[in-house]
Amino acid sequence: MYNIAVRIVHDPYEAEDVLQESFLSAFTKLDSYRGDTTFGAWLKRIVVNNSIYHYRKQQKNDDVPLDDVMYRVEDNDGIDPDHDFKNMKAQKVLETMKTLKDNYRVSLTLHLIEGYDYEEISEIMGMSYANCRTTISRAKASLRKKLTEVWT
Repeated sequence: MYNIAVRIVHDPYEAEDVLQESFLSAFTKLDSYRGDTTFGAWLKRIVVNNSIYHYRKQQKNDDVPLDDVMYRVEDNDGIDPDHDFKNMKAQKVLETMKTLKDNYRVSLTLHLIEGYDYEEISEIMGMSYANCRTTISRAKASLRKKLTEVWT
């Protein structure tokens, strides 16, 4: 849950706050849990919704984008020299995803990393199903282009 929040809000401290608020919200609204899905999926949805809400709220209050101020790419100094090449590629993809436009980054994170389908993402992000599919398609194309530039 914490990783979901960090990927969306780009700030580990803000993610902790989001997580705490999400757990409190889930606890206080436990009677509204219908059991249609697993409890974990229900809680994950609360975390995603709260993360998106906090990120958008923070964007409205900031004159400078959050990525420029709050988020730092981790140093590679601590990486073991024998680190698996596949993990390095995955890390590079995740770092490159951070450079995408906000709606591309969030939609790709929800789709590729968190496993939400288009319908769920369209509900979470407040867009039509067709717009969601188009956004994710464009986000993949943008990511592919940026990765091609990095690896060539």
